[in-house]
Amino acid sequence: MRVKLVANRDYPGLKLIRDAFEISDRAGICIAVGGDGTLVKAAKEFDGPILPIRSGLPGSAGYYADLCLDDVAFAVESLKKRRYVVETLERKIEISHKGRRYYAVNEAVLRNMVQEINFKIYELRSGRKMQIYPYVMGGDGLIVAGVMGSTAYNKSAGGPIMLSPNVICMTFLNVDGPYSNPIVVDAKSRIEVDIVKYSGTLEYDGEEISVLGPGSSFSVKLSERELKVVRFPSRKEGVASKLDRIIKNRIVE
Repeated sequence: MRVKLVANRDYPGLKLIRDAFEISDRAGICIAVGGDGTLVKAAKEFDGPILPIRSGLPGSAGYYADLCLDDVAFAVESLKKRRYVVETLERKIEISHKGRRYYAVNEAVLRNMVQEINFKIYELRSGRKMQIYPYVMGGDGLIVAGVMGSTAYNKSAGGPIMLSPNVICMTFLNVDGPYSNPIVVDAKSRIEVDIVKYSGTLEYDGEEISVLGPGSSFSVKLSERELKVVRFPSRKEGVASKLDRIIKNRIVE
């Protein structure tokens, strides 16, 4: 059995994986060992199902990994015996700007530069362009996140944790106005953001796409590209267990 291996360092448990499988970029499954950042990296490099294994290091989230390094032997045996299921974790976010498309695993971010950035938000559906808010938003910017990104920057900014792969969330960064609550839209929606005043950067998963000024725009929607993960039914964690583990892992004694 061939697997692709992505790890952010040479953990002791990796030897067992290397001894058990043929390591190749042309594989049916990818094993990502580390935190959620490693899972994002793996999802950019590999289109097939990914098995996330968390490192367990202090401060490392590993929110989407049901297994840790102590479970490597179990994972190897289960993969060899085909005792696993493949689930769709999310649909990647498609960002369109100036005729080019970019695919984010975590989020698209509009971020102000020197001063606040002013922008309008529209929903494009069935050929109609409808303004979501009846005024110009002014502040530090905007996060557009899917399921996986909802537990990253989006969560830190006060956005909701989402469990459905068919929704995206807009979370505003320090905006000034009567409404600043996050907005969740379904898979049929395409969001367009028009820059009205001042400048900012458009980014996806921490990589800059472009600097946007007044008159610039970009759109965001859920793509057909899916991030699939390998799960073992007997070891699947619930949301409460994941949050409890992450909180405890980040407590400094």
